[in-house]
Amino acid sequence: MKEILTVTILTERIRELLEGCFGVVWVEGEVSNLRRPASGHQYFTLKDDRSQIRGVLFRSAFAPERAGRFSLEEGMGVLCRGRVSVYPPRGDYQLIVDHVEPLGLGALQKAFEQLKARLEAEGLFDAARKRPLPFLPRRIAVITSPTGAVIRDILNVTGRRFPSVPILLVPVRVQGPEASAEIVRALGDVQTRADVDCVILARGGGSLEDLAPFNDEGVARAIARCRLPVVSAVGHETDFTIADFVADLRAPTPSAAAELAVPVRNELLGTVDALARRLIRQKELCLRGFKERVRTTGDRLRHPGRVIGDHRLTVDDFSERLRRGLRQRAAAERAAWSSLRTRLVQRDPRQTVREKRLLTGDCRRRLEQGCQSLLARSRERLKAGTALLGSLSPLGVLNRGYGIVRRLPDGAILRRADAVAAGGEVAVQLSRGRLTARVLKIEQEQ
Repeated sequence: MKEILTVTILTERIRELLEGCFGVVWVEGEVSNLRRPASGHQYFTLKDDRSQIRGVLFRSAFAPERAGRFSLEEGMGVLCRGRVSVYPPRGDYQLIVDHVEPLGLGALQKAFEQLKARLEAEGLFDAARKRPLPFLPRRIAVITSPTGAVIRDILNVTGRRFPSVPILLVPVRVQGPEASAEIVRALGDVQTRADVDCVILARGGGSLEDLAPFNDEGVARAIARCRLPVVSAVGHETDFTIADFVADLRAPTPSAAAELAVPVRNELLGTVDALARRLIRQKELCLRGFKERVRTTGDRLRHPGRVIGDHRLTVDDFSERLRRGLRQRAAAERAAWSSLRTRLVQRDPRQTVREKRLLTGDCRRRLEQGCQSLLARSRERLKAGTALLGSLSPLGVLNRGYGIVRRLPDGAILRRADAVAAGGEVAVQLSRGRLTARVLKIEQEQ
C-alpha cells in the first residue's frame, strides 16, 4: 500500500523542503494589507503586478520606535530579507522577514499621489467650490454596498437622530474593477431626483487596493460635477482617498457622515420650543407696553368739547385781529395814495417832456454834423492809403512789364543767373498769366 500522510505530516515535509531549498532570500515588492496587532508584530502582503506572498515582521526584528527606523506603510515599495516558511495551522507559505529597506512609494500609492497633485492643480480641492450641507434634507441618497455594515450604521444613526428623514439606498459595488463605473453611474442618477438634497458616498475601511475605486479619476470628476453636496465617508478615520479631497465634506466614518447630514430631531424640537416660549414672552411684554402707552395717552387726552371751545376762542381772537389789521392797512394805503397824487400834481411830466424834446433835437443835429465830418476825413484817409498800397503792390511792378521768375520744380524765386542750370525749367509770373520756359544759356555779370 502507498504511504498515507496526514495533513500535518505533509505540511511539515513541505515546510522542511521550502526552508531547506531557499534559505535566506531577498524579495522586492509592494506592501499591502498591513496589520499591526497589539503584540507589536506586523503582518502584511508583499506583492507585485502578478503575484503575492504573505509576510510577517516580528517586533524583535523590526521595531519602528528605534532611532533611525521607519514605519511600514500601505503601498510602500520595499526590499525584504528573510526565509520562506509554512504556517501549519493554515497551510500557507509565508516570508519571515528579518530586515526591510524602503524602495520608495508603491505603484498604487504613487498613482494616488500623482492623481492627487493633478486634480489639486486643476482646483478640484479648492475650499471655494465646497458647498454647505442642507440644514434639514428632504431625502439623503446613500451610495454604498447594500450588504455591508455601512448602510446599517447610517440607518441606525439617522433613525436615532431624525427618523422622519428618508434614506435612498443606491446600491453599488465598492470594490473590484466594476465599482468605479457603478459609482459614477450612481452619482449621475441621484441628480435626476428632485427630492434628494444630499449624497453620502460610503464604504468601510480596507487596503489601498480595496479603496482603489474611490481613488479613480472618473469618480473624482463625477463628484465634482454633481449638483448636490457630496459627503465622502470612505474607510476609517485615518484613511484618505481622492474622493475625500474632491467631496464637499469628508467624514471620518460612515456613522460620522450620517451625523453631519442629519440634525438631532429632539434638539431641533427643543430649540423650536425655546424660541416659541421666547416669542410668547416677547409678545406679552409688547402687549403690556402697548397697554401702558394707551393708559398714559388716555390720561393725557382732553375732552373734545373743551378742545373745540378753546379753538373757538382762538378763532374769534384771530378774526378780530384780522379785521383791525385790515382797517389799519386800508387807512395807510389811502394816505399814501393821497401823498403820491399831490406829488404828481406838483411834478407835471408834460413840462419835462417838452424840455427833453428840445434837448433831443439839439443833440440830433450835433450828431449828424459830427458823423458827416468824420465820414469825410475817413474817405480822405482811405484814398491816400489806396494810392500808397497801389505804389507798393507787386502787381503794380508787374503791370510795368516786370516778371517773377521761379525755378522748377521747387518754386524758389531766382535772383541770380547761376541759381539755375542750363536746360533747366523756370516759371515766369507776369501781370496776366504765367509762362514755363527752358534756360538755353546763362550769362554772368562781369
